[in-house]
Amino acid sequence: EVLLKMGDNVSTDEIMPAGNRILPFRSNIPEISKFTFSRIDERFYDRAVQYGQKDFFVVGGENYGQGSSREHAVLGPRHLGLRAVIAKTFARIHWQNLINFGILPLTFLHTEDWLKIDQNDELVIYDIRNAVQTGREMDVHNKTKKRAIRVLHSLTDRQVEMVLAGSLITVLRGRAA
Repeated sequence: EVLLKMGDNVSTDEIMPAGNRILPFRSNIPEISKFTFSRIDERFYDRAVQYGQKDFFVVGGENYGQGSSREHAVLGPRHLGLRAVIAKTFARIHWQNLINFGILPLTFLHTEDWLKIDQNDELVIYDIRNAVQTGREMDVHNKTKKRAIRVLHSLTDRQVEMVLAGSLITVLRGRAA
């Protein structure tokens, strides 16, 4: 499900606010996750909890994840179940942070397709492991609207391994064993 659809220039501070209210919890991922997207939608955390930590999408516009390079802007959403972000474009450092923590960053092949997805739509990528490994383009099926949207990833083979393993840490643990 798409738990949140956003516009352009969503900053990491909007994804995971910084400041005195949250700083004391910086090493407590379950606690900081309560602030995820709170500057955009104060009910996001409640919806995510109600959704039951199932895998979900968020959709963004241009320059998703701009601003600070803090990992907490990925850790909180990942803890709640975020597994893929579809955006028109990504800020470079946030894009890499998503990959490091096993969240698949996808871009619209045609940016106008952003209009074809709404919050609460149910999306599916069939045989996602194969789709990510064998090509750059894939279809996201919007089951709610009964249409497919073409997206792409620009991951290297190493980044594909990280996303499919669930994180860079998982990959490194496997190599150390």
